[in-house]
Amino acid sequence: MNPILNKNLDGKKVLVIGLGITGVSLVEFLARQKVDIIINDCKDEATLSPILEKLQDIRCQYILGKHPETLKEAGEPDILIPSPGVPLDIPIISEAKLKKIPVIGEIELAYKHMQAPILAITGTNGKTTTTALVGDMVERAEIKTEIVGNIGTAAISKIEYLNQEAYCVMEVSSFQLETIETFRPKSAAVLNITPDHLNRHKSFEKYAQLKFDVFSNQTTKDYAVINADDDTCLQMLEKQEIKSKVILFSRLRELKEGIFLKEGKILIKEKHQDTIVIDRDRILLPGDHNLENAMAAIGLAWSAGVPLKAIRESLEKFKGVEHRIEMVDCIEEVTYINDSKATNPDATEKAVLSVERPIILLAGGMDKKSNFEGLIDKFANRVKHLIVYGETADKLVEDCREKNFYSVTKTKDLEEAVRYAYQISHPGDAVLLSPACASWDMYRNYEERGNHFKRLVSQIKRK
Repeated sequence: MNPILNKNLDGKKVLVIGLGITGVSLVEFLARQKVDIIINDCKDEATLSPILEKLQDIRCQYILGKHPETLKEAGEPDILIPSPGVPLDIPIISEAKLKKIPVIGEIELAYKHMQAPILAITGTNGKTTTTALVGDMVERAEIKTEIVGNIGTAAISKIEYLNQEAYCVMEVSSFQLETIETFRPKSAAVLNITPDHLNRHKSFEKYAQLKFDVFSNQTTKDYAVINADDDTCLQMLEKQEIKSKVILFSRLRELKEGIFLKEGKILIKEKHQDTIVIDRDRILLPGDHNLENAMAAIGLAWSAGVPLKAIRESLEKFKGVEHRIEMVDCIEEVTYINDSKATNPDATEKAVLSVERPIILLAGGMDKKSNFEGLIDKFANRVKHLIVYGETADKLVEDCREKNFYSVTKTKDLEEAVRYAYQISHPGDAVLLSPACASWDMYRNYEERGNHFKRLVSQIKRK
């Protein structure tokens, strides 16, 4: 592979803030440029030792254990690249913005170096499933594809593979959209918008705007795929000028143009011409939420010229992604389901509505200032018992009492929650881990939480 070089970076001093997956990929990319690299992370050297060992051959300067307070303390960088998890209101970023020093994100940098068209997926829920599904559709069309972004692989790490003949299928979070400037996907989808990450974005209005910023640099040659059943999406569409070609999708009503369900079939209507995509019953992914994800994926793939045969084959065979309503095991006729990817109440609500057995729900985690009352309203005749743990445990108990739901037990951690769920379960039940909260109070990420749940279930089976 030939190294990707950008003369605009020559001689620049670049500060990378955060050494997670994104930060490491950024450093590895920048090491191939003619730049001076400064690496900052709040964690200390001992905590970061496995990562630092991986980067030991890269010439750079480290500032560890805290964020530098000023640009001077950081060595006067010319560009700041914060990882998505780094808040943009820390002093050094605020100073950089005041002095008009570029603060850009990893997907912006990747876009500036990328030749491949981007198919971008954002929204509150369903991003990972839809991203993986679109990637599967494109791959089945035998088109070179890289699936990147918030799904777990930094786009910058795949630059060498993304030429004009390839497609970049990218999951994009609101955190990533905070730091775009020129980022322009060929096709982009907003799946839905419900309150999330309000502890960071401060208001629902700002959060919704960030989601719609995925369309901000598109032109009339591009496509915007939008959920016509989501009230916030429709409100944003009314008040914001979108230059790209809008493709609406709906599972609830027939559209004049777009993608919708009619007589049990998914149709694409374009200029009074109907194309039947597939019978709903042939889609392997279960639930109404996955029907919406499928429609969004169809819109993105169709706009990218993916043949109908590949789209249909993917819908019939794609099994979903790990940690999203993932069947783990059936023990003594009790089904254990891993939905650790549900990091907000709306995602958990979708999981609760998709499980047909009586549910013992395991929920809790880091407090993102979410409201759980709407979720609790969906418990009737579905959730027989709620087991809570983590930072939000007391709030969940309190909200349940406000809604007159009293079948709640508080436990100290997920291990105790799984053990108690096993004790109270009966044949025909489902034990559903769907936390409705972020994992960061007890785990590094939702994957670690989901994998821990699966290990705990496997230990039950060995007893």
